[in-house]
Amino acid sequence: MAEQFVFVGTYTRKEAPDLGVSEGVYVYRLDLDTGALEHVSTAAGVPDPSYVALDPSGEHLYAANELNEYDGVPGGAVSAFAFDRRTGVLTFLNRLATGGGLPCHLMVDQTDSCVLVANYGGGNVSAFTIAEDGSLVERSDFVQHTGSSVNPQRQKEPHAHSFTIDPGNRFAFAADLGIDKVLSYKLDAANGKLEPNDPPGLSVTPGSGPRHFDFHPNGKFAYLINEIGATITVFAYDGEGGTLSELQTVPTLPEGFDRKSCADIHVSPSGKFVYGSNRGHNTLVVYAIDEATGKLEYVGHESTLGEIPRGFHIDPTGKIVLAGNQDTHNVVTFWMDPETGKLEPTGHEAKVPQPVCIKLLPI
Repeated sequence: MAEQFVFVGTYTRKEAPDLGVSEGVYVYRLDLDTGALEHVSTAAGVPDPSYVALDPSGEHLYAANELNEYDGVPGGAVSAFAFDRRTGVLTFLNRLATGGGLPCHLMVDQTDSCVLVANYGGGNVSAFTIAEDGSLVERSDFVQHTGSSVNPQRQKEPHAHSFTIDPGNRFAFAADLGIDKVLSYKLDAANGKLEPNDPPGLSVTPGSGPRHFDFHPNGKFAYLINEIGATITVFAYDGEGGTLSELQTVPTLPEGFDRKSCADIHVSPSGKFVYGSNRGHNTLVVYAIDEATGKLEYVGHESTLGEIPRGFHIDPTGKIVLAGNQDTHNVVTFWMDPETGKLEPTGHEAKVPQPVCIKLLPI
């Protein structure tokens, strides 16, 4: 039986009907033959571990503690865990302050040397070096974003929303919702240092609200989902210079649907499709990718069978998509058609209080 471990980051701030308040990070076992989810363990007592990320070995997990105050100091934190593949249990290692409020996204570099964190509330980004045992050593760098954009309710100041490392592990990109920019940094992974690239990034259409970012497996293209504008922007990527060039922008919603609030985006392992989540519309939008040009062609929308889908993930084999619905407290599994990219419910789900982020690891 082919299986994957599933890690679900959650909010621990609100009670879910019949489930109570989330305890922290949940671990499940996914059966790739049926789509069924079986609870394995829970890392309890972790405050608001909304976004989680695995290291390349799968032996450690890091969680962004999306807080405005940690240990009596303004700002959030990041937590480190060891993961035992035999038992499926996460063991807490340590936790450090990020220096910015509401950290909402993080990523581990490919050499397992550092963790990069986006702090939404602070409008800044942080870097941490990693010890041999997987614990966090220190905050090795911190960069404050500046500026604003056109939406007076959402864009009076910077709001770093994600931090994504390129396939070459040389550059890191911070999508900032508040200033309508994707900022580019040269990454010194060994020392956990960030240096503004030249150019230091690029702007998107004013009022778009850049949120999450993903690269095509071929490394030639990148895809940005814009929360406020409800669009996906396609870029050509130059991995030598770490530069992006805009190619296309497409909508994530059907014409006439006005509640715009995108969340997550992922390219399929095959490189044939890109998916984006729509809160309010409660769907995943599906686009086919022209692998020669990187441009997108609309395929369809699939209901996530719940409300307010935040994070979702595609299993590394490209067989199953998992979608987490924050307000209906369920993680639902779908079959992915490898030829069309369309999704079909497997009939299985897991009840999880306020799921925000989903990550997978082969067993």
